[in-house]
This record gives sequence, structure tokens and C-alpha cells, in this order.
Amino acid sequence: MNKNRQNSEIFAFVPSYNHAPFIETCLKSIINQTVPPAKLLVIDDGSSDGSPRIIERILKDCLFDTELIVRENRGLCATLNEAFALSKGKYFAYIGADDYWQPFFFEERVKLLEKSESAVLGYGHAFIIDEEGQIFDSTANHADEWSYSTDGDARDMLLRLVVPISSTVFYRRSALETVAWNENSPLEDYEMYLKLAQLGNFAFDPQELSAWRRHSYNTSHNIDMMLKEVIAAQNRNFGNMGVGEVQSKKIQEQIRFYYARIFLQQGEKQQAFQLARKNWRGSRSGVQLVKFVLRMFVPMFVVKFWRNRKK
Repeated sequence: MNKNRQNSEIFAFVPSYNHAPFIETCLKSIINQTVPPAKLLVIDDGSSDGSPRIIERILKDCLFDTELIVRENRGLCATLNEAFALSKGKYFAYIGADDYWQPFFFEERVKLLEKSESAVLGYGHAFIIDEEGQIFDSTANHADEWSYSTDGDARDMLLRLVVPISSTVFYRRSALETVAWNENSPLEDYEMYLKLAQLGNFAFDPQELSAWRRHSYNTSHNIDMMLKEVIAAQNRNFGNMGVGEVQSKKIQEQIRFYYARIFLQQGEKQQAFQLARKNWRGSRSGVQLVKFVLRMFVPMFVVKFWRNRKK
């Protein structure tokens, strides 16, 4: 690490909760940035797996300012609000303890926001890694879920449920001063993005500068909760975004059909059918609807075989 290149305007944060197998990789990805932050804060949110001991060991030899707070569990959104209240500088970046940043993440994100003065955040694509840390995919390969093309007003993109992966996001701190993470919701990112998109643009960088780990503990595996929270977040923000009743109904039909497809991908055919039956008008095309119907008849063992072969 080149200590002279340290950026006094970057505040880095890691919320830690029972990710002992992954936390060392995460922290070292911050320590080894080509442009290190002014400070790294880690808040352990009541881990029971020995995570604080690992964090202390990694941070003790760090060449820039670090702080570890260990306390009882309060939830991710409360932890993010606490960290932001303790932060300072021009930029705020956080990453889950099971993910990591590429060495040029801070350097490239600062460049992105410096040339995009109206942007409230910068984001991009991410590698997708498994529990062993092996890269097996990229969000750039999945047009339906992460077809990022918005470099500007992100409201339409977000309402289509195309949402930045949190490990790719780099915030302009001044924008976050006017909003907060919703501590009553277990889904931390989506509503925050809706709020920020009303304040300014999103700046997009197609590079894969972070890694998002998919494993059995991901919140995104709880499909019922995700759908419920996405709809609730939209309902809380539609009024401020100028979305009327007719448009909101169409948007949420599309979202429910999208989640029907997710249920189907997970092999939950009954839930998929029930959701799609009521929201089939939310399919984006006739081709997508036909594919859904045909997929209903494909045995799950065939799907798993194809996924493993592809992986």
C-alpha cells in the first residue's frame, strides 16, 4: 500500500454479522486498495461466531485509521445509520463482510464521481463468487436482473427492479445527509436507492470492481420477504416520485411476475404459478410468458444439471 496516496475524503465501513469465514478477505481488500481510505470502521452487530477476534487481528497492523465497535445485535439498517453518523469526508462506502472490493475500487469510484458532479452515487457490475471465493459469473451476464445502462436519472431503472449490487456502490456523503436507511425494513438497499434517485443521478461504470458472494445465508434467498418489502418500499415512495395509481399497478404487476420467475428458478412451482396466474400481464413480452409456461414443465433435476454444467 502506498500510504502517500491515502484519500482523506473516503470513509469505509464494514457491517459484520456472523461472517467469520469471509471477513478476513473483505478487510484485506480494503487495506490493499491502491487509494486507501482515511478511515475504516467495522461494527460487529452481535456476531456469535468469533468474528471480532479475526477483525482485531487484521486491523492491528493497518497503516491508516481503523476502529472496531462490538455490540449487541440491532440489525443492518440501524448499523448503517450508526456508521454514517460516525463518518466524515466527501465519500461513504460500505461493503458486506462476505463480499470484497477489487484493489482499484476506491480509485476508480472517486474518478467516476469527480467527473459526474450531479451524481449521488457511483455503481457498476460485480463478479459473482461462491462460498469458496471462486468467481463463477458476473452481473454483466444477466440482462434481466442487472441490465445496467442508466448513467443519469435512475428512477425508471429502479421501478423496473433493476437494482445496483450494494458491493459496487460508492456514495457521495452529502446526499446521504438528507436521507436514512429504514430501520423498520430488513431490505436495506432498495428504498435507499429510491430516495437517492429523487435527489440526483446515478453514475455508472461497467467495470467489475467488486465481488458479490452467493451463499446459503444471503437475505436475497428469502423470496417472500423480498417481494413484500419491495412492494412496501415502492408504496412509501410512489407519491414523492409522481407515480400515479394506474402506473403503480402496472409496475407492481411486472414486479410480481418477475418474482414468480424467481420462485420458478428456485423450484417453488406452486408459488410461481399462483403469483403468475394473477400477474401474467406483468410479463415484459409474449416470449417471456411462453418461456415461463414451458419452464413449468421442466423437472428441477434437469434445471440443476444444466446450471452445474454451465457453472
